[in-house]
Amino acid sequence: MTCILTSVKEKELHIISNGKMAIEQLAEIVSDIHPYITAIHIREKQKSARELFQTVEFLTKNNIPLSKIMINDRADVALVSGARGVQLAYHSLDVDSVKENFPQLRIGSSIHSYHEALKAKEKGADYVLYGHVFQSQSKPGKSPKGLEELKKLSKLDIDVITIGGITPDNTEQVLQEGANGIAVMSGVLEARDPLLAVNAYNKALKNGGG
Repeated sequence: MTCILTSVKEKELHIISNGKMAIEQLAEIVSDIHPYITAIHIREKQKSARELFQTVEFLTKNNIPLSKIMINDRADVALVSGARGVQLAYHSLDVDSVKENFPQLRIGSSIHSYHEALKAKEKGADYVLYGHVFQSQSKPGKSPKGLEELKKLSKLDIDVITIGGITPDNTEQVLQEGANGIAVMSGVLEARDPLLAVNAYNKALKNGGG
């Protein structure tokens, strides 16, 4: 009798910078947590390309590997800095253009619907970042997307990372609906103990994915 073993893909944990921290504080936190996360997204809308590049340099000097760093919006900074990839939004360059010209980058596409996810997949995105799923402090007054659309996204054969109000307690819900991972901002970066928070999220990912 032949036994076929299939590997279970590890669930991803992405941390998103909040644009409010001094780079020294961000680096201090990420230097502690990077071994236990999939990626740190540099989402600093107020920074210039030069400042973003300097941010990446500062992080790497604090022993944070380039393989863990994603740059929000700026494919040029991601390429020049040697970061792992770029997270593209609706106002960014098209996914297919970035994919064609910078195939070495991992490309995420921020989406809010099934239609947008389908379009991102067709254009070659490596994964989509979907949200906000639950009520979120960073989206006050905006209704959450909920879980129904997520259930549809999970059938598209593209990795779906969920964002928005994700806690260790509700992580299992998004995994049950087909999410491949979660993205967190305040839940880790504004936690009293970021490393403890990351451990709680990883435990939830492991248990929920089991």
